[in-house]
Amino acid sequence: MTYKILVLPGDGIGQEITSSAVNVLKILEKKKNKKLFDFEYDFIGGSAYDKYGTPLSNETLKKAKEVDAVLLGAVGGPKWDDLPMEKRPEKGLLKIRKEMGLYANLRPIKIFNNLVDKSPLKKEIVEGTDIMIVRELIGGLYFGEPRGIVEKDGEDYGFNTMSYKKSEIERIGKIAFEIAEKRRKKVISVDKSNVLEVMRLWRNTMIEISNNYKDVELSHNYIDAMSMDLVRKPKEFDVVVCENTFGDILSDLASSISGSIGLLPSASLGDINKLTGKRFALYEPIHGSAPKRAGQNIANPIGTILSTTMMLRYSFDMQDEANMIEKAIEKMLNKYRTYDIWKEGFIKIGTSEVEEKIEEFL
Repeated sequence: MTYKILVLPGDGIGQEITSSAVNVLKILEKKKNKKLFDFEYDFIGGSAYDKYGTPLSNETLKKAKEVDAVLLGAVGGPKWDDLPMEKRPEKGLLKIRKEMGLYANLRPIKIFNNLVDKSPLKKEIVEGTDIMIVRELIGGLYFGEPRGIVEKDGEDYGFNTMSYKKSEIERIGKIAFEIAEKRRKKVISVDKSNVLEVMRLWRNTMIEISNNYKDVELSHNYIDAMSMDLVRKPKEFDVVVCENTFGDILSDLASSISGSIGLLPSASLGDINKLTGKRFALYEPIHGSAPKRAGQNIANPIGTILSTTMMLRYSFDMQDEANMIEKAIEKMLNKYRTYDIWKEGFIKIGTSEVEEKIEEFL
């Protein structure tokens, strides 16, 4: 079977990192000696605005809904900072997530044994960390209505709304518990139920869901306490499930544990696509477009390449192939390092050389 992948490089370093990831998949095809993937390319973010006058065209969105998976680079850059809010590159990313119904964002935080020294935390604290953060992606504070800035009592007044329907909490909770069943069977739900009514509904719903997963242990923590615990004792956690804003903050905080944001992948999943029979899915690294590093062959593509291993697992059920690439990366890191994680004793390599070394270790 041949899988269709839409590649949206985006802006800044997006072109370079997606190119490396696609080349690794092509190397995998060569190793397996068969055609596995069909790639199509289009634009999103600032590059889409330059070409189409919008950060995500309807035609591009249509393509995204017809393929088996989307691979995205990164969006944004100072070139587009003065655009109206609705034309900004980030709006393209928010729109594709919303229109494809990508409600579950999966962000694994796993420490490579040979990169423990790059973490800002002590070795005994961080070694063995393996967390899956499950973030609700298309609801909560970022999408709630009403919202805006108006004049009230003679001055500007800004407001946003954090809101969730029970069904929205149920669907993200079920994914978290299903993932935990295949891992260490622990879910911690993060909320602020002592202050926010919507978070009381969140906690109560998570408790109800847990009754259907008797082999999974459920615990709870407030967002402020969880932020502290994540850096004090990260290896205690298995699956962490949280609402959109909290998940955004926690996953970026957790990413610092690895020592480089360039190492970390993500997957955004939705419901089953009736055209393909698979979940709507978009894969991307968690970092931004880093425009100052673009075109210099110094960006770290590992986060994007690892995003494709998540694609192999969650969209194509190619577990062995995903393991092959991950093991090759770990072997490569014993000898070679990109600029952001380099230190004395290792050979420094650029973006385009990473795929060559992965091929060598495959």
